[in-house]
Amino acid sequence: MNQSAPPGTATTNPTLAVLGFRRQLVYHLHFWAFIAVAPLVMVQWQHGNLLLSALLVFFCANAALVLLFLRFRNTYFLKGRLFPLLAVVCAAYSTAINGHAGLYWAYPAAIALFFLLPLKEAIVCNVIFVAVMAVVSFLQFPEADFWRITFSLGLSCLFAMIFAWLVGRLQQELTRLATTDPLTGCLNRSQLADVLNSQIQMRERYERVSSLVLIDLDYFKNINDQWGHLAGDRVLKEMAGRVRKRLRQNDQLFRIGGEEFMVVLPETRQKDAHTLAQQLLTSISARPFLDDIRVTASASIAEVERGETWSVWLNRADQALYEAKARGRNQVVLAPASRQPPMPPERWQRSPAPLQPVSSGPAASGTPDTP
Repeated sequence: MNQSAPPGTATTNPTLAVLGFRRQLVYHLHFWAFIAVAPLVMVQWQHGNLLLSALLVFFCANAALVLLFLRFRNTYFLKGRLFPLLAVVCAAYSTAINGHAGLYWAYPAAIALFFLLPLKEAIVCNVIFVAVMAVVSFLQFPEADFWRITFSLGLSCLFAMIFAWLVGRLQQELTRLATTDPLTGCLNRSQLADVLNSQIQMRERYERVSSLVLIDLDYFKNINDQWGHLAGDRVLKEMAGRVRKRLRQNDQLFRIGGEEFMVVLPETRQKDAHTLAQQLLTSISARPFLDDIRVTASASIAEVERGETWSVWLNRADQALYEAKARGRNQVVLAPASRQPPMPPERWQRSPAPLQPVSSGPAASGTPDTP
């Protein structure tokens, strides 16, 4: 948890937003656990329970370290792994020496595990927790109390597990909806800057070169006008499927405009990206969509360069795509080297600088449309 955005801060990354709220949850749980348990250190000390008092000191020290690391280093101290261990030991030992007075702390401790740990780890910890508490209860209380304690604690853990599982599923679904295009299933622009920046960092730190491919369907407006927008939507969906079939597992496909798509190719040189781009254009134009709609596409390629920002990188590819349209469409054009300052990420302006056409298919007639 070394990257997060606290609630209330502006972020377009749903993953960072979720991490920010999780950070706040972890912070508050440890804060209030510290507030609740700290006074018990002196209480147990006064009652002569020195070992339990020492265990509670360790518990409070762990909570304090988690709070300090979150506050000043924005990291999760030991990823919260000490909390379940100390919670199980403290609750079990307190129940063994204090009876029902210690048993009451087992319930909030068991539930808190589902908020602090991944679901699978929380389930394992709670199974162990319930088993330990069952043994302690069997030795400490009458049989009737033993069964009540075991079943009530087990049910509390079960209900907390179901709630945590449903919240996790909801979080995944909301993240998916926020990061993908509902029509094509491609990633949307909310992730674009983060993905490109990560590839730039790989270039700067490890000399791992990445390329991006922009693809724009030619004369797509004519499809909407002639066959209707529903047919156009089906063409876009099928086109995304054809492209996706030719990508590797770590390649990422974005829909960044109406009929404009972007493929991010990690650890791929411009030459290899060019080969793939030609294959993609062929797969789009080789057979008709919806049985009788023939479609071609134009593409551009840009390899990331040292020292450039994601907006400059994308702007170079955008210029090359415009040139592919101007030269007749249905072709691949390489982006030129970066020579201009960063462009605003809201809109990538195009330059009329001459570009190098790499490959071309049958030229289409008509006035060039912008990608």
